[in-house]
Amino acid sequence: MASAGATPPSPFPTLHLIDLASPPAFAKPSKQINEGPDVARFLTSLAYRDIGTFILQLNHALCPRHQPGEPLPRRFPLIPGSPTSTPSIRALQTLLADIESLVRQAPPDPGPRRFGNVSFRKWFALVEGRLDGMLSSGLLGTTLDIGGGAAREEVASYLLGSFGSAQRLDYGTGHELSFIAFVGCLWKLGFFKDGTQGGDIEREIVLNVIEPYLQVVRKLILTYTLEPAGSHGVWGLDDHSFIPYIFGSAQLTRPIADADPTPLEGSVKGAPKPSDVAKPAVVEAQRATNMYFSAVGFINDVKSGPFWEHSPILFDVSGIRDGWGKINKGMIKMFNAEVLSKFPVVQHFPFGSLFSWDEDPDASMPAQSVHMANQPLMTGAGHPPVLPPPTTSTAAPWTQATRMPPPPGAGIPYSRVPTGPSTGSLASRPPQGDTSGSGSAAAQITVTKAPWAKNA
Repeated sequence: MASAGATPPSPFPTLHLIDLASPPAFAKPSKQINEGPDVARFLTSLAYRDIGTFILQLNHALCPRHQPGEPLPRRFPLIPGSPTSTPSIRALQTLLADIESLVRQAPPDPGPRRFGNVSFRKWFALVEGRLDGMLSSGLLGTTLDIGGGAAREEVASYLLGSFGSAQRLDYGTGHELSFIAFVGCLWKLGFFKDGTQGGDIEREIVLNVIEPYLQVVRKLILTYTLEPAGSHGVWGLDDHSFIPYIFGSAQLTRPIADADPTPLEGSVKGAPKPSDVAKPAVVEAQRATNMYFSAVGFINDVKSGPFWEHSPILFDVSGIRDGWGKINKGMIKMFNAEVLSKFPVVQHFPFGSLFSWDEDPDASMPAQSVHMANQPLMTGAGHPPVLPPPTTSTAAPWTQATRMPPPPGAGIPYSRVPTGPSTGSLASRPPQGDTSGSGSAAAQITVTKAPWAKNA
């Protein structure tokens, strides 16, 4: 059995730890993405590289594992209320519970409203006022007591940004991304050294920290009727989240060994079928143990009507026949295209020393994809387009420039035909195998292949 902190061989890079003997110059993260072309510069940054590395690291840990001498693989389901003996995980669970408890001090305003409840601003102010104290005690306090409190200020910015916008009364994938950055900051600072790295502690982070975080967020959405932030409307994957679909599909892929790459197709024996997401009874049975079905279950809690009608992208994905491994691969690519490459999402992501705006020396200039060509521009002579600088570096294999739009049929092969009306806005679905790019709104998504998604 590996000792705590040991790192077994990995099929791809893992997020590095900083040298605490010579830490970086911590600083409160600041906004760098001000207009559409800045997204291209972001895609060459160290922050972009580190976000992708960390997500792939966590994703790989969730895949079922072969067990030598055992007929059945080891699976990693959600276990609600499962106790943990890992101090770092317990500390974050306590933090999330303390943050959630503040809802009782900010009950929703009973007055008439069209959009989000204004009492969310009171709750947000309570969290903001107490956050420094929450991050100054126990194991968190010990870890963040670097640079005279500068590390705490940097990390706190990501945590505060992960619960939605008090100004706009909304929540979306950009806020979810901020929580991933918060956990990533703690990883870099060695906060999770009390667990076995290379699989075990990564699984605990996802199942016992990220999933509880999502539960807190869902409570906030329901309590304060938070609006979707930058929603694509009915053509978005989900009004609020993306991460549970990545990790939830990983939970159901075919089994692998620890040193194997993440599978690109196949499912673990006994996994529900992808098409089961459209069956409410199966969703209810699976949501307590799987993150993908938990997210779909929340959609069912807040939306009514046929699944294909209110969640057409997820319905399209449910028609994939190559298993959860294929879905997982496509979700990672889609996350890169629809979250990390979209100005409305990443414009609010701030950059400090741990998730840096500095250029990745191994990055290549992103190709001019559909996503890059359709970013908003600020007008005026004072705002010239910001283009990524040229690079002549030789990239490592996992960082090769692979951001060109894929050939037809790459990514998630959206081909699910709904059982809905034969006329109207949903009637123009392409037949199975149609890769013309017309028809289904899902089919029109051009997936940008990130360098770190290449090995997904």
